[in-house]
Amino acid sequence: MKRLGLILTLAALAGCGVDGDPVRPTVTQSVTIVSDGVSTATEVNLRKGPVTVSVGL
Repeated sequence: MKRLGLILTLAALAGCGVDGDPVRPTVTQSVTIVSDGVSTATEVNLRKGPVTVSVGL
């Protein structure tokens, strides 16, 4: 959870938009039931024009 908090904080800082409007990050979370139990995934995306930065956990 600390890693997720750090990534979200960095994404928010990167999205501040120093030279323009702020860029809001999008967060996608999924929970999947697999044969061994439960699998979770989280992805943070920042998009500005043709550039997309994505971090998945």
